[in-house]
Amino acid sequence: MLEIYGNGITLTEKALDFLWGRQTVTLNNIANNDTPGFKSQYLTFEDELERRLNAANGSRAAKKDSMAGAINSTRASLHTTWNESARLDGNNVDMDQEQVELVRTVYEYQFMVSSISNDINRLKSAAKSF
Repeated sequence: MLEIYGNGITLTEKALDFLWGRQTVTLNNIANNDTPGFKSQYLTFEDELERRLNAANGSRAAKKDSMAGAINSTRASLHTTWNESARLDGNNVDMDQEQVELVRTVYEYQFMVSSISNDINRLKSAAKSF
């Protein structure tokens, strides 16, 4: 079944993993809002994925295999925000920003789940006609 959608399901799975991780990091930031000296963290993923996909697109290897390899080898990177601190206790968690990030992540996750669900439902519908 995965072959029908090319790398779409693999890419969606990787994006869902990333979004889950981003939500976990955001919730950790919120939980540590009152921890003195705590520095907020964030995940990056999109730039690394884009770089790997562009490199795979330009490779001489079979496009399908190189794209799948680029998707599978991409990992999210955890970063800490060291320079920003607006509070005397050294904590730099901005609750407004974290809450917006959390809502954005939830919406993106729901969109990705809905997208893959629609793809699978179309496949089921097509299979019923045979």
